Amino acid sequence: MPSNKKSNVYLKIIKLMMVKEMKAIVCTKYGPPEVLVLKEVEKPTPKDNEVLIKIIATTVHIGDTKVRRFEPGMGPIKDFFFKPVMRIILGFRRPRKKILGMELAGEIEAVGKGVTKFKIGDAVFASTEFKFGAYAQYICMPEGGVLAIKPTNISYEEAAPVSNGGITALVHLRKANIQKGQKVLIYGASGSVGTYAIQIAKHYGAEVTAVCSTTNIDLVKALGADNLIDYTQEDFTLNDETYDVIYDAVAKIPSSKRKKSLKKSGLYKSAHDVSGNIKLKVDDLLILKEMCEAGKLRTVIDNVYPMAEIVEAHRYVDKGHKKGNVVVTIPHDN
Repeated sequence: MPSNKKSNVYLKIIKLMMVKEMKAIVCTKYGPPEVLVLKEVEKPTPKDNEVLIKIIATTVHIGDTKVRRFEPGMGPIKDFFFKPVMRIILGFRRPRKKILGMELAGEIEAVGKGVTKFKIGDAVFASTEFKFGAYAQYICMPEGGVLAIKPTNISYEEAAPVSNGGITALVHLRKANIQKGQKVLIYGASGSVGTYAIQIAKHYGAEVTAVCSTTNIDLVKALGADNLIDYTQEDFTLNDETYDVIYDAVAKIPSSKRKKSLKKSGLYKSAHDVSGNIKLKVDDLLILKEMCEAGKLRTVIDNVYPMAEIVEAHRYVDKGHKKGNVVVTIPHDN
């Protein structure tokens, strides 16, 4: 007969296997951070082609905050015309996808019978894109989604933001066809996309000029920026310097100024431009995984909040001054 201690362990295992609920952050309606509420919801079960992921870390992505506030973020004029359409897509009074969260890292807890790429115990990172769902203890994803084995040399907290912010920077800069020695200006260089963009542009061999505020100058320099411009002290469009590529990582360069600093054959790209929307692909996630493991890409983390403090995390991001990424850790009592 097993000892009482072993019996207790067996009972705990059986109880965990029978658990049908999980903790999740539910967006109860559109509005300020306080609309996010911690609740018990049904725990998902993977289909034949899906994996069940125990989420360890997620993020407060700009996409999460825009949906929560119901602000498409395309500009006042475009928002006015697009909001009715967005209500049809996202939900009229509240998001149809009540559990937000676009980026995650965690461990495979179960696999469907048709899954061949992953096994139980695999450490993974992934993007759910606008399917959301990462503000929870568990999520089911198709094995063919934007899902890959986590880089071995970084933490779950560092891996989660790579899956969306990193891919966004990679795809836009690749479309710019950057050549070695070209001059690339990155505006909003200290944000999530911007910090990845600096490193990726340097990987392509560019001479990088980073534009950010005074407090973030040391940060972007440490990431490899060759030249630094403090936008609180200088307007880069007035210094007569021209660039092969201008990458607006925060979509804040006025349209009247975008061409002033471009060479005749230069290219302007915006991370938030509707016409520049991208399809995230697992192949790009694998490229970033290799860069992380080679020490060529690192994640900048501003703050880490526990799941129970999701309101504070969103409130902080809403201020618009975060450096890199804001990460949320997901607890598991077991």
